[in-house]
Amino acid sequence: MAYHRSVLPDAIDAYVRSMGARETDLQRRLREETLRLPQAGMQIGADEASLLALVVRMIGARRAIEVGTFTGYSALAVASALPTDGHLVCCDVNREWTDVGRRYWREAGVAGRIDLRIAPAAETLQALARDPGPGSFDFVFIDADKSGYDAYYEHALVLLRAGGVIAIDNTLWSGGVADASQTDDDTVALRALNQKIQRDERGDMCLLSVGDGVTLARKR
Repeated sequence: MAYHRSVLPDAIDAYVRSMGARETDLQRRLREETLRLPQAGMQIGADEASLLALVVRMIGARRAIEVGTFTGYSALAVASALPTDGHLVCCDVNREWTDVGRRYWREAGVAGRIDLRIAPAAETLQALARDPGPGSFDFVFIDADKSGYDAYYEHALVLLRAGGVIAIDNTLWSGGVADASQTDDDTVALRALNQKIQRDERGDMCLLSVGDGVTLARKR
């Protein structure tokens, strides 16, 4: 299945790109450097980065987690939205990609807020459940291997305080979740998670048509 950055018509997507975000020069340079990589499709857009930063500010988040960091664009947005004593734990397994982000985090002056852990995300999340423990975080962004999303969602519910928010990327999956003929593992996993979250009484939720689909879930 071909991947598309947005499910919106091209003209509307172009308008959103131009009007839907306030992107700093540093963010733009990081996004443009990432676009030169073969894996550039994994990067979120400026509109989604703005959404994440806005949610972080709206809920007064101080402690956040990111599952899947890639070249650090979303981490830069989230860390910049945290207060000066805020803390963002980034989970990733690729040091080469995250080293790109480190350069921009330092330039932005937010590297001190970011704790990058190079290890399988499930291991890092389990460690966080031990220290600092359940209910210690305000915000979690999930954008990693799709087969792991359900487990990451469950970990996030443990780690979040009541009123904390989970943001999950790619929940429309280029429209594949709405196409019953699409039965690859990633699509099936995302479709099942969407159904689970829609019924989950542990929180409130909304699936947004931002980028490739972003689900917001608030822990009750």
